[in-house]
Amino acid sequence: MTLSLSRRLTVLAVAVLLLAGLAAAFVLHAASRADRPRAGGPQLAAGPVTLARPGALAFLNSAQGPHRGTLASVPADAPDAARTASELSCQRFHAAAGTGVCLRSTPGALAQDNKALIVDAELRTLRSFPLAGTPSRARVSPSGRFVAWTVFVSGESYGAAFFSTRTAILDTRTWKLDANLEEFAISMDGRDHRAQDVNFWGVTFTKDDDTFYATLSTAGQTHLVKGSISRRSVTTLAENVECPSLSPDETRIAYKKRVRAGASLWREHVMDLGTLREHALAEKRSVDDQALWLDDRTLAYGLPADGAADGTDLWTVPADGTGTPRLLTPGASSPARLG
Repeated sequence: MTLSLSRRLTVLAVAVLLLAGLAAAFVLHAASRADRPRAGGPQLAAGPVTLARPGALAFLNSAQGPHRGTLASVPADAPDAARTASELSCQRFHAAAGTGVCLRSTPGALAQDNKALIVDAELRTLRSFPLAGTPSRARVSPSGRFVAWTVFVSGESYGAAFFSTRTAILDTRTWKLDANLEEFAISMDGRDHRAQDVNFWGVTFTKDDDTFYATLSTAGQTHLVKGSISRRSVTTLAENVECPSLSPDETRIAYKKRVRAGASLWREHVMDLGTLREHALAEKRSVDDQALWLDDRTLAYGLPADGAADGTDLWTVPADGTGTPRLLTPGASSPARLG
C-alpha cells in the first residue's frame, strides 16, 4: 500500500519530533549527571571563603557537581577535609596577602568577554580588566601589590607548534597596567634583543615589589629571565626553563623543562639561583603547570585526573629530588597557600 504524500509528511514530522525529544532528554540527563557529585568524590558545601584565613589552601574545584569551577578552600594540613565552595568561578586563580586574581573565560565568547577580576580577601571585585585571549597563568606577588596574568592570543597549548601569548603586570596600589611584557627591554647574552617572535609567560614575583622571573620564548628557545618592573627590563639567565615558580626563601626556581624536542613532554626541575645548577624532581610524568611552593621543601602541581575528560588533580613532590609524588587532593587546580 502506497502512503499518500500528506501521510508520509505526517510520519516524517512525528519521527523528527520523537528524535528531538530523545536528544533533549539525553542532554538533560547528561547535564543532571554533571551537576551531581561523583560517587566517592570530595565532600563539598557552599559557604564563605576568605583569602585572609591563615593556614588554608584555596583552589579551583574541578570535581563534578554544582560547584564545579568555583573557588574552594580546605585547611592546608587537611587537604582531604570537606571543601567550602564560594560563588566565585574562574578558569585560573591565585592569591597572596589578601589579594586574588580570577581569570574568567566564557566558552564561545569573543576575546573581549574574557576578564581578569582583582578581588579582595572577601572575594569582592575591586577592578576588572579585559583579557586579550584565553586564560593560561596567574600570579600575585607575596605582598599582594602586583598581579600578573598570561593568556593565549592564538593557540591553546605550550606544546603547539605555533602559539602566541600576552603577559601583563598590574600594580594594585596605583592600578597601573603594563599590558604587554613584550614592550620591556630585553638583554640576552649581554646584548639588546629585539624580535617579532618574542613571547612571555609564567611570571613569579620576589618580595621586594619590583623583581620578577618569567619565561621568554624567542627563536625556538625558552629562557628564564629576571626582570624589573620599575626599569621595564628583563635579562636572560638560563635556557629551557618554562613556568618558573620562586621558592619562599627566594633561593630556588621550580620549573618545567622540555625533555624531548618537538614534543609536549616536560619534567619538573628545581634550579639554584646562586649557581644555576638544576636537578630533576621525582615526578616523571609530564607536568604542564606552573608549580606552587607549599613551603620551602614541597611543591604542588596539577595533572589530568584519571578517567576525567577535563578534570585535574593536585599532586605534591619534595623539592630536593627525593621521595615520590603524592596525591594532595583530587578534583582541584590553581592552588594558593593562604596566610
